[in-house]
Amino acid sequence: MLPVVGMSVIVTGGGSGIGAATAAHFVGRGARVTICGRREDRVRQVAEELGAACTWVRADVSVPEDRAALVRAAVEHGGGIDVLVHGAADMYRGPLAELEEDRLIRLLHGNVVGPMMLTGAALPHLVERRGCVILFGSVHVKRAFPGASPYAASKGALETLTGVLAAELGPQGVRVSCVRPGAVLTEINQRAGLFDDETAARRIADLGPAHALGRPGSVQEIAEAIEYLARAEWTTGAVMVVDGGLGLGTTNA
Repeated sequence: MLPVVGMSVIVTGGGSGIGAATAAHFVGRGARVTICGRREDRVRQVAEELGAACTWVRADVSVPEDRAALVRAAVEHGGGIDVLVHGAADMYRGPLAELEEDRLIRLLHGNVVGPMMLTGAALPHLVERRGCVILFGSVHVKRAFPGASPYAASKGALETLTGVLAAELGPQGVRVSCVRPGAVLTEINQRAGLFDDETAARRIADLGPAHALGRPGSVQEIAEAIEYLARAEWTTGAVMVVDGGLGLGTTNA
């Protein structure tokens, strides 16, 4: 296993949720971390809380100039790029009949095009350090939840991309893997009321026996899975399922 100490890590979507937890996790183990997000106040706050080992860039991964600025910042801060964690994602929930094409295009551009192009922008530095790219899939790829078609499609694309890039970039020494989270206690989910005190037990119970462990996951548990993939020298093309069993059983909700 590779050591974390001295790694230079990019975490997109680092202003909250899994991204912020991942940044804190790597900083706590001796890495130098560069985070980005669209909300300047949030990424600045996270970076300030984590201290000198973490720097921030206000960046939208769907914007070419922002991607270039993020790569430059990471190279300046960490001396290169060892790990690229694609934590940023857009979410849409609603029936297909109400989905506007512009909204779908924005989601796919942010969730699929942005990560692909950012990986390309960081590739020379990843090759130099024999680095690792970590994409995010979703339990939505395994289980069909009505109203989540744009998000599920984007995450399915990233899980497929994981294998293709692993095969393409492996000869250059770059590993590419994917984390597939389930129901996680993130700020976005909590704001939506998915895990509040009154409804948490019912919502988990409604998932039935497919949610084998009977509880939502924590952002720290996802960060630990990301660390494993970043350190595992002989792991590439993997989709690591960290969902408490939510993806087991039927593929229908």
